[in-house]
Amino acid sequence: MGYYTRVLSKDEEFPPFDELAQFVRAEHPHFKLTLEEGTEDEWESLLLSGIDDVEVAVIARNPVSEGSLGQEEIEEFIEETQDSRPESGVLWLHEFLATVKSIYAFQHLQGDEFEEGSSALHALRTKLWERGDAILQADSEGFTNEEGYHIVWQFSDSVSGPWNMGVLQEGVWRHFTMDLGDPDHRAAFLEGSVPDDLISTLGAGS
Repeated sequence: MGYYTRVLSKDEEFPPFDELAQFVRAEHPHFKLTLEEGTEDEWESLLLSGIDDVEVAVIARNPVSEGSLGQEEIEEFIEETQDSRPESGVLWLHEFLATVKSIYAFQHLQGDEFEEGSSALHALRTKLWERGDAILQADSEGFTNEEGYHIVWQFSDSVSGPWNMGVLQEGVWRHFTMDLGDPDHRAAFLEGSVPDDLISTLGAGS
């Protein structure tokens, strides 16, 4: 099936193909965006590739409406996170997912394995996310809040390294960078708390 990352947006409107193609040309001139399915005004699928035609990612736009593929994806996300933690993050996520109108699914391909290709993919995904009212999702990792901080744990037990996290406490996001492999950090996050040794470093956002 491959590895996917996604932008989940509350906005039904989406940028036209020309705008996205021009962005890629301007920011990453060694890469290009081509139309795979749909029309330039109503695109359904795009291909990000190098000018050498090495494929980096396929981007599918899935509107969320009654009986749509997008609605099925949302229902699957809610189902698969029912038992995830922390509980506060899951509750917030489920409320957000209920309002999502557009899903941009990035299927990562061979060209994403190279630094330049990965950078081009990240820039395009960030452009869609920064339009506002959107969160990010990554397979085998989890979901972020609207500020891009990770709020639901779906990592493997063997994961390690620094990661930007967020826990919701009394309606306020507490943001910090934890070591995913640190058992104390992990236990605190799963309980919806900031690790004790990181309290002095945290930031807050609403």
